Amino acid sequence: MPYVDRSNRICGFLDVEENEGSGRFLRRYFILDTQQGSLLWYMDNPQNLPIGAENVGSLKLTYISKVSDATKLRPKAEFCFVINAGMRKIYLQANDQQDLVEWISVLNKATKITPQIQSHGETPQDLLGAMKQVSYKTEIIGGVPIITATQEQGEGHNGAERGGRRRGQNQLPFFLSRGAQDQALIKAGFCVKQGAVMKNWKRRYFMLDENAVSYFKSDLDREPLKVIPLKEVHKVQECKQSDLMMRDNLFEVVTQSRTFYVQSDSPEDMHSWIKAISGAIVAQRGPGRSAMCVVLFFFFINTILTFR
Repeated sequence: MPYVDRSNRICGFLDVEENEGSGRFLRRYFILDTQQGSLLWYMDNPQNLPIGAENVGSLKLTYISKVSDATKLRPKAEFCFVINAGMRKIYLQANDQQDLVEWISVLNKATKITPQIQSHGETPQDLLGAMKQVSYKTEIIGGVPIITATQEQGEGHNGAERGGRRRGQNQLPFFLSRGAQDQALIKAGFCVKQGAVMKNWKRRYFMLDENAVSYFKSDLDREPLKVIPLKEVHKVQECKQSDLMMRDNLFEVVTQSRTFYVQSDSPEDMHSWIKAISGAIVAQRGPGRSAMCVVLFFFFINTILTFR
């Protein structure tokens, strides 16, 4: 979903047909900068690219005449919309229907108020309408997830090229067999994580099941780079140091030996990961705790009967 970043710009991942008519869509990170009056796209979130990395495409908002749904024009491209800019048509693919609607809306609104955006008092958050950039914190307290509101690359997006059918954020990686699919896979998708030694940031494919969080170099790899057992996770929450790290959508998975810093592609995805991991922890520890309660109950009853 498009979101407002710390620089007050509307951002998010989309797939763009960089050569019109090719049918070849490439994953890119888009920045709608209303103050500069431009739509820019990069190989990845600039936070994950070398300092000074150039955009791979740009468009002045004043050139845009209309942004509209293009699913009928491109029936083979899911959630497709088109930017009309003079003689040029730029076709893009959103992540889902809601993402499609919101991008069309913010782009059309941005073209109508540019370049008088300052005089009208419009802000990127106004363009997003009801979408609010609210921060949340999730902690496991007594085995229960407590969610509270708080105030407030050279590798590219896995080099993601969309060919054929699109895979959703939570869809299984390509290598999993039907037998493996029967396992309790809860969530899967790409995130960016900080390295333990060099402290650099790399995009990795994460998988959450009922026992662990694992991450892989790509969704094609069979062997994980790291497995984090849920029993070792103390808490998962939105990162309190995100401002110091200058990272949007950052959360942390805290274990006794290490804190894993993970960056999602959007606030929605970040909260989804926090909720999913927290829920998996509760599900794993809950039955054990319940079983112990049953044992203690029968022990208590047996003690009473013994002393009668």
